[in-house]
Order: sequence, then structure tokens, then C-alpha cells
Amino acid sequence: MIKARVTVTLKNGVLDPQGKAIEGALSALGFEGVDHVRQGKVFDLELEGTDKTKAEAELKAMCEKLLANTVIENYTISIA
Repeated sequence: MIKARVTVTLKNGVLDPQGKAIEGALSALGFEGVDHVRQGKVFDLELEGTDKTKAEAELKAMCEKLLANTVIENYTISIA
């Protein structure tokens, strides 16, 4: 079994209204000095098998086809 984590974040220059809302909420809760909040997504996956090279290729395909909108998002893959 291979455990992996995919982190998806918005590309630089893409507006992030949810990040802006979080930034405002943190300020309203008294957390001062927080700027430029960007939100993203994290996917923890378990894949059958032990071939890390194959798993990485499959994870990349998953990101390109479903997990990330590659027009506006970047992704990173981490295999444990």
C-alpha cells in the first residue's frame, strides 16, 4: 500500500475570495498582522501496490483529470 498526499493551491495572480474571507475573519477574531491568506485543498490517498513510480504517474493523471483545475491551480504530490 502506498500513501500519498496531493496538495492543490491556486496559481499566483488568481483571485482567492475564500482566502480573503478567511483573512477578514481572522482579523475580526483579533488575529492581527495576517496578510495574503490563500486557501487550497489536500487529498490523502492510499493506492494498492508498491511501485512508487507507477503511483506517481497515476497520481499525476488523477490531478490532471479531476483533482486540480490546471488552468488556475497548481498541485504537488508527496508519496510517503
